This record gives sequence, structure tokens and C-alpha cells, in this order.
Amino acid sequence: MGKDVLEITLNVAKMIVIFLVMVQLVPVLVWAERRVSGFMQNRFGPNRVGPLGLIQLLADAVKFLFKETFFPAKGIAAMYHAAPVMALIPGAVALACIPLSSAVIVEPFMWLGREWGPYTFLAQGYDFGVGIVMVLGISSLGAYSLLMAGWGSSNKYSLLGAVRASAQMISYELALGLSLVGILMIYGTFSFQDMINQQLGQPLHFNALGKDVIISWLPNWGIFYNPLGALIFFCATFAESNRLPFDLPEAEGELVAGFHTEYGGFALLMFYIGEYGHMMVASALVAVFYLGGYTMPIYGITPDYVLHNWFGGFHPNWASLLTGVVFALVMLVKVMILLFIFIWVRWTLPRFRYDHLMDLGWKTMLPWALFNTVLTAVWIAFSWR
Repeated sequence: MGKDVLEITLNVAKMIVIFLVMVQLVPVLVWAERRVSGFMQNRFGPNRVGPLGLIQLLADAVKFLFKETFFPAKGIAAMYHAAPVMALIPGAVALACIPLSSAVIVEPFMWLGREWGPYTFLAQGYDFGVGIVMVLGISSLGAYSLLMAGWGSSNKYSLLGAVRASAQMISYELALGLSLVGILMIYGTFSFQDMINQQLGQPLHFNALGKDVIISWLPNWGIFYNPLGALIFFCATFAESNRLPFDLPEAEGELVAGFHTEYGGFALLMFYIGEYGHMMVASALVAVFYLGGYTMPIYGITPDYVLHNWFGGFHPNWASLLTGVVFALVMLVKVMILLFIFIWVRWTLPRFRYDHLMDLGWKTMLPWALFNTVLTAVWIAFSWR
């Protein structure tokens, strides 16, 4: 009983820590987006308030916290106030389900006159055997926040933005889900950790027409087995997070600010955190499915290797902790590179026209996702992997 209580307490604590990390990364991403956009437009970006404009983040936070919030005269209070919370929660809960590093193992130790341990701390808030299904289900709940914001605001622009958001998410959820079927068939699991373990510390290897093929200079990552699925999934995540060129639900030139036209202050900040949270979840999912998760792209560099060869001179508990930090940094680098691509695309491509958006989802991405599923099934049926 005591062990169960401890496990639940630790899982809750890890979820809180992951949520706080997500919230703290949002201003960093905002600053990075401003600097990158300035570079792409041949200007400096924020560089006045503090070194490299970093203190501007604090000024923005204070501005959001102390701005007055106005409630629309004919708005629906329950929906209006619940929408920002609904925008914030799915990203945080989904991110907590994704393994962000290798497990930290604590050997038995003496403290306060009694023995504690051994403990195994997973670098995720909770571990389900079907974590992939859990994350996809939780992430899709973000659509309800946009619908509630548009409906509860009693504003024609907000409602149009909400309708656009719902149509867009329905269109691209299908392509996103089907694009994953191929990689799930290849690895044969719904567990994030099992999928990472199959990509860990091995060179790329497969069976082609009865002949074993090993490419020692490529890591055993999912993107090399299912590149078409990786491309479709990554493109669909742009639509799911309402980023350019898929930001029609909040198109400024047409809908003022779309579904959050009537929001300001802290409520608007929660929408921003939710959007960047979805970007982090999307980047982490791409990293786990197709880029090996927290694994290194070097043959043989596994958590056990790092533990015994890099930190073998440390106490086992400290060595395990340092190993977890190393692989967490590897995961962070992959996620930040993918987030940079989100920013890069926003400041490179123009917004789609609405009919082009629908055509891309239904007439291009969905058929190609189906083709990818059939192609992968044929590949597996003929034992090519």
C-alpha cells in the first residue's frame, strides 16, 4: 500500500514538473521565434530590453498577468471561462506520457535510520502500455477548447474561427492517425518505451528479398523505415497546432483573431501556452516515432554504455542520474530542432486558401496515408523487415 502511494505521489510530482518545464519553455520559444523571424526578414529582432532582448519576456509576462479581462455582454460564461483551461490541459497531460530520457535507478540507501529503495524513476509522468493511443486521444481534446471559445464568446468572428478549427482538425486527424499505422505495424507496439528500445543503439538493418541488409552508418530510426509516414505525420501536426500555413482559425486579415478575438490578459496567455504546448508534443512525438526518441544516432551508445563507461567512477545513484541528464539533453536537442522547423515554416510559407487547405487534407494527405499503410503492410507480409 505504501509503495502504491509513493508511486502515485511521484507520478503526480513528475507531471507537475513536466508542466512547469513546458510553461517555462514557452517564453523561450517566443523569444526564439522573434529572433529567427528577424533573421529571416533581415532585421535584428528583439535586442533592446536586456541582453539579446531576453528581459522582454519578463515584460510580456507582466503585461499578460495584469491586463484587464473583459467578458462579452452576450457571452456564455461557462464556455468562455472553460475554453482557456481546456486549451492548456491536453498538451501538458500528453507531454507527461512521453518518455523524455532513460530511467534513473536508485539503489538501496540508508536514511533516518532505515533502508530506502531500490527505486526506478521513469522520465515520464505515467507509463501506460498503450501510451500512444492515450496521447493521440488527449491531444485531440484541444479542438473542444477552440469550439467553446468561439461559441462562448458570442462573436461572429470567433464562431467562424471555431468552425474553421473543427473542420480543419477533423480533416487532418484522419491523415495524422493513418500515417502512424505504418510505423505501428513495423514496431508492433503501442508503448513509447518499447518503440524507443527497438531503435536503441543499433545500426539500420532489414531483410530485403531474403537478404539481410545492414547499414552501419545510419541509426535504426523509424524515419528510414517509413519516410512517407514521417512526412505526412509532421505536416499534419502543423494543421493540428494551427500553425502557418494552416492558421485559418485565427487568420488576422479575415477574422480579427479568430476564436480568441474576445480574450485578453491571462486567458489569452493560456491559449498561447496551449498552442506552444501542442508544438512541443508534436515535436516529441516525431522524435519518438521517427528519430529514436532520447537515443543517440551513434551505434552502441546505450544508457548502459554511458552509465558504465562515461560515469563509471561515480556513485551508482549519481551515475544513473547523470546518464538520465545526458539522454534528456539528447531528447531536448531533437525537440528544439523540430520546433525550429515549426518557426522556420511559419516565416517562409504563406497561408493556404481555405479550399486548398481542405483539398490538401482530403485529396492529397489522406490518400497518401492510405497508400503508406498498404505499402507497409505489403513490406511486412513479404518479410522485408
